[in-house]
Amino acid sequence: MVPNVVLVTGVSRFVGAHLAGRLAENPAVGRVLGVDSERPRRELSRRMGRAEFVRADIRNPLIARIISEAAVDTVVHASSNTDEMPVARAAMKEMNVLGTMRLLAACQESPHVRKLVVKSTSAVYGASSRDPAVFDEEMAPKDLPSSGYAKDAVEVEGYVRGFGRRRPDVAVTLLRFTDLIGPRIDSVLTRYFSLPLVPTVFGHDARLQLLHPEDALAVLRRAALEELPGVFNVGADGVLMLGQAIRRAGRVPVPIPGTMVSPLAGFFRGTNLASLSAEQMRFLNFGRVVDTAKLRDRFGFAPRWTTQQAFDDFVHGRELRPVIDPEMVEGAEREINRTITRLR
Repeated sequence: MVPNVVLVTGVSRFVGAHLAGRLAENPAVGRVLGVDSERPRRELSRRMGRAEFVRADIRNPLIARIISEAAVDTVVHASSNTDEMPVARAAMKEMNVLGTMRLLAACQESPHVRKLVVKSTSAVYGASSRDPAVFDEEMAPKDLPSSGYAKDAVEVEGYVRGFGRRRPDVAVTLLRFTDLIGPRIDSVLTRYFSLPLVPTVFGHDARLQLLHPEDALAVLRRAALEELPGVFNVGADGVLMLGQAIRRAGRVPVPIPGTMVSPLAGFFRGTNLASLSAEQMRFLNFGRVVDTAKLRDRFGFAPRWTTQQAFDDFVHGRELRPVIDPEMVEGAEREINRTITRLR
């Protein structure tokens, strides 16, 4: 059943604002409320279309009044901070965890709420040398995330499961997205691949599974408009090795010893270049790939963009220029390969 009143959190950022606008385009949806503590930039406000902006902080109990008085029947929680913006760790945790707790309490109190969609992350599976080749939705992480947004996401999912037990009448959809990448996405990962010299961990070449924001928006829209309860991994087809991605972006990889990973992460957090946390450095060390069979078979969605296509769209859209002439790199690689062949 198409919802009558939808509330979308996090509309001061790309995903939330665009999602609110796309839901508002559906004439069957009566009303769309876009909630955030900050007003969206002019371009994002325009993208919201007829969706109504409500300035409110989901950490404040006032959110319960908004949901109740507007008779909201569908809530899409898209405001979790995924390190898209450099914010203090304590503030990020408060928004992610406390904000979600307040929002869930408001949903639990309202008799009108019938559907909850939560934007989560595949980072809940962690990243370690003991990981399986592919994670499905039933698998537990080999090493639980111990810091950053990934740790917050594990806590948030726990609260969402608790809400589902207390309100079994509400259809709960939990979407574990792989990292979004595209020309209009500003995140730790896009800043990392924009560095002229890209640090990598010596001896490791992580497998990356990405997702184009257009596919992310399509999944969220479908989850909001239809009743598709459950936990779903959401990622593009195919993978890129980290080294391949760096070369496709025209960047220069700089391998560093594993013992230097933590100091280097600290250095980047102290600059505006790329605020890499220890957990993100582990991801860039070991990588992570998820199984999306359930997304296709039960959710009924197949991403339009592969991982490689999403990454190439980011490179072309940002107009990243090679730091070193690609022909020179290819020539050097050929010479190295010939040398190795002669030595065998």
